Amino acid sequence: MPAPYEILAGPLDLWFAPVDTAFPLIDAAPGAGWSKLGTNGKRNYSDDGLAVQHTQKIDTATPAGAIAPVKAWRTEEGLIISVTMWDMTLEQYTVALGGAEPTAVAAGTGTAGYKKIGLSRGPDVVTYAMLARGQSAYGDNFKAQYEVPVCFQNANPKPAFAKGKPSGLEMEFMALEHSAAATELERFGRLIMQHQAALP
Repeated sequence: MPAPYEILAGPLDLWFAPVDTAFPLIDAAPGAGWSKLGTNGKRNYSDDGLAVQHTQKIDTATPAGAIAPVKAWRTEEGLIISVTMWDMTLEQYTVALGGAEPTAVAAGTGTAGYKKIGLSRGPDVVTYAMLARGQSAYGDNFKAQYEVPVCFQNANPKPAFAKGKPSGLEMEFMALEHSAAATELERFGRLIMQHQAALP
């Protein structure tokens, strides 16, 4: 992407893995344990793209002798990554439901083979590590990535099946606080942007 590099446009690719899977280096491909969200990654996301939301709740104090707040506290914060996926394969559909891998039943004489997933989810919530990778704001062909150590799928997907419109699965990955984070500022993970090329 040509300069100015700090103006970014274009979707990110999402990857997910079991919690505690090592994140790849900024210039390395995701390794063992990482699975791309969408059979073809960002080519399976709606043209709304991918959104990263930093939420917070601020409480303020206004004394009786003042007409404006004089102090503020942050009482809640959050991180949400959302995307609508145009991929109805069961291997991807099950991520929206936080479920298990599809079960394959082989074809037999006179019977078609098929795959299946269950549509109920039960009380346990599946958690993932999440990687969102795209373009850095510091140079052409430099990479950037959001690294979220623990998150879960929090949306309520409602795929619609209509003439002339792709069916989509809404995904909303909400971060959970990572108690083993290196610092207080990395409880929800970190954003890394490459700013230099590797030395020879």
